[in-house]
Amino acid sequence: MNQQDLKAEALFQEGYNCAQAVFVAFHDSLGMEKDTALRLMSSFGGGMGRLREVCGALTAVFAAAGILYGYSNPDDQNQKAAHYALIQELAERFRKETGSILCRDLLQLTETSSDPTPELRTPEYYEKRPCAAYVRLGASLLEELVSAKGKSNMT
Repeated sequence: MNQQDLKAEALFQEGYNCAQAVFVAFHDSLGMEKDTALRLMSSFGGGMGRLREVCGALTAVFAAAGILYGYSNPDDQNQKAAHYALIQELAERFRKETGSILCRDLLQLTETSSDPTPELRTPEYYEKRPCAAYVRLGASLLEELVSAKGKSNMT
């Protein structure tokens, strides 16, 4: 494990959602204040507001990749395609390690819940949830990406 993995897991254990934990572990590298980073990612926990869609840890990786390597010119089809290819590669790497990119699959839920109330973070919660491992994986994928590509789009 690297420092970012541990930092992301510690943030998750403090009670931040999976997306916040991964993204905020990199907030300095992303040029973002911690509070702004927390607010930005607050919508994505529980697979997008507890809708159990794409895992929040992976969503945070996508968001960070967009800041670091994303495109801003809507007419640059090559840059757009290259960025989408990067996102698909990250998703495939996550899927290969976990079996899915969907929160509901990762948590082995038979039904999705529209109940917006998050579960209390108790020792029992952390024992039954595999989310800490997904947070570490997301941070690891992002750390590997930054190590391989550098901070090319940051000014």
